[in-house]
Amino acid sequence: MNEFVLQQQNEAAAQHNSPKEVIRRLVWKICIATLILMAIGSATRVMNAGLACPDWPLCYGELVPAKQMNLQVFLEWFHRLDAALIGFSAIALAGLSWWHRRVLPNWLPWASTFALFLIVFQGVLGGLTVTELLRFDIVTAHLGTALLFFTTLLVIGTALSPYQGTGTVGKLPWVGLAASVLVYLQSLLGAVVGSRWALHQCFGDSQLCGVMYSHIFGLIPPTVATLAIVFISWRTPALHPALRRLANMAGSLLILQLLLGVATFRLHLQVEPLTVTHQAVGATLLGTLVVFTVLGLRDRTNGIITQ
Repeated sequence: MNEFVLQQQNEAAAQHNSPKEVIRRLVWKICIATLILMAIGSATRVMNAGLACPDWPLCYGELVPAKQMNLQVFLEWFHRLDAALIGFSAIALAGLSWWHRRVLPNWLPWASTFALFLIVFQGVLGGLTVTELLRFDIVTAHLGTALLFFTTLLVIGTALSPYQGTGTVGKLPWVGLAASVLVYLQSLLGAVVGSRWALHQCFGDSQLCGVMYSHIFGLIPPTVATLAIVFISWRTPALHPALRRLANMAGSLLILQLLLGVATFRLHLQVEPLTVTHQAVGATLLGTLVVFTVLGLRDRTNGIITQ
C-alpha cells in the first residue's frame, strides 16, 4: 500500500515538473504580468507620465532615478521595469520551448517565438513613444501589440491546460472568435481616443468628436456578439461547465465595462482610477473571450473525434 501511494506521489511530482507543465505555469504568470503592465501603461497615460523619463531605455540616465523620483516618474519607470521582466520571461519561454521541443506539441516553439517577436516589437514601440513624444499612432500601436501579445499567451496557456470537451459547443467557438476580434478592434478605437485625447478635445472645442463617437457607436457590434455568446451558452444543453462559467464571466465583464464607459464619459475623464479600470476590464473581457474561443475549439475538435 505504501509503495502504491509513493508511486502515485512520484508520478504526480514528475508530471508537475514536466516541461509542458513548467511552460504552462510560466505562460500564465506572464499573462498576469502583462495585464498589470497594460494597467500601469494606462495609468502612465492618464497621469501624463508618458514623458516623465525623458530618455530611453534608462530614466534620467540611471537604472533607478532616485533623485528625480515622484509619482509620474515612478509610473513610467515601473512600467519599463515590468516590461523588461516580461521580455526576459518571453526569452525564457522561447528557450524552454525549443530546448524541450521533442516532448512538446510541435506548434509550441513557433508560438513562443511569435510571442517573443511581439514583445521585442513592443519594446521598440515603447522606445518610440518616448523619442517621438507620444505620437498617437505609435501609442495606439503600442497598446495594440500589447493586447496581441496578451492574447497570444492566453492561446498558448489555454491550449496547454487540461481539458476534456463534451462536443456540444456547436457554432459557439466561431461566435467567440468574432466577439474577440470585435472587442480587440474596439480596444484599438479606445486607444486612439485616449492617445489623441479626443474626449477632452470634443468637450472643449468640438474637435475629434468623430473619433470619440466612433468608439461610442463601435461598442454595438462587440456588445451584440458577447451577449450572443451568453444567450447561446444558456440555451446549449450539456455545455462544459468551464465554458458556461466563461460565458457568464464575459457577460458580467461586458456590463461592468459599459457602466465604466458611461461613468468615464460623464465624468470627462477626471477620475484617473476609473479610466485605468475601464481599460483593464476591457483587456480582461478580451482575454475571457479568447480563452472561451480556444476551449470551444478544443471542445468542438474533441466532439468530432469522438463521433
